[in-house]
Amino acid sequence: MRTISGFGRRVQALLGGAPRAAMTASVGPAVAGETVRPLAIPGRPLLDDEPGEQRRGGVRLDQVDGTTCGSAVLVALAAWAAPDELARLEPDGPDPVVGGIRRGFGARYDARQKQVHRETNRLWPQALGTTPWAMVRWLTRNVPAAGRYRVRLVDDSSAHDVGPLVDEVGAALAVGRPVPLLVGTAVPRHYCLALSARDDGYWHVYEPTSGQVRALDPQLIGRRALGPVLGFDHLHTALLPRV
Repeated sequence: MRTISGFGRRVQALLGGAPRAAMTASVGPAVAGETVRPLAIPGRPLLDDEPGEQRRGGVRLDQVDGTTCGSAVLVALAAWAAPDELARLEPDGPDPVVGGIRRGFGARYDARQKQVHRETNRLWPQALGTTPWAMVRWLTRNVPAAGRYRVRLVDDSSAHDVGPLVDEVGAALAVGRPVPLLVGTAVPRHYCLALSARDDGYWHVYEPTSGQVRALDPQLIGRRALGPVLGFDHLHTALLPRV
C-alpha cells in the first residue's frame, strides 16, 4: 500500500519535480544538488539528544495538546538554532506573575507552543495540526538562523526512494542539523524531530507525545514499521535543510 505522500512523490517524479536518480537508484545526498552545512552559530538546545525522557525546569518536554506535535518540534528546532528561543522560555529574574499566578518554565513552554501553532496555521484549521509547508514558512520567517528548509515527500513503499532519503537525513544530522519527520498511517499524523546519528547508524529522535528521545533504526522506514518507536508506521515527509 502506498501512502498519500508516496503518491505525491510519484507524481513529483512524473512531473520532473523529484530527482530521477532518487527514484531509480540508491545514491547519496548529492543527488539533490545541495551541500548541507553546519550552523554558523549554534543555539542553546532545549533537548538532550541522548535517549530518555526530556525534562527542564522540572517539566516534561512534551506537546501541550493533541494538535501541537509540530509546534513542539518547531520550538525545539528554534532553540537548536537561535539562543534567544531558550531565553524566552527561561527569562532572567524571578518567574513572572500573570493574573495572580506565577508562570514558571512549564507555563511559558506551553504558551509558546500555542503561539507557534497559531502562527503556523493562519488559514489551515488548527484542529488538523500543521502542514509541512507551514512548518518551513514559519522557520524561514521566525528562525532565519536555522537556515532554509525544504519539504521532501517520501514514498516508503520504494526502496529506491527510501535509500536516498536516509542518506539525506544522515548528511544533515552529521553536521548537527536536526530534521523534522512527519509520520502517520496512510495519511500524515504526527511530527517528530531527528536530532543526531550514532556511529551504528541509529538516529536519536525526539517524540513529542511522550516527551522522549528514542533510538530509531532508519531501516525501519523501508520496512514501514516505525510504529513501536514513533507511534505510526509510515514516514511521509522529512524537512531537510537546504544549506
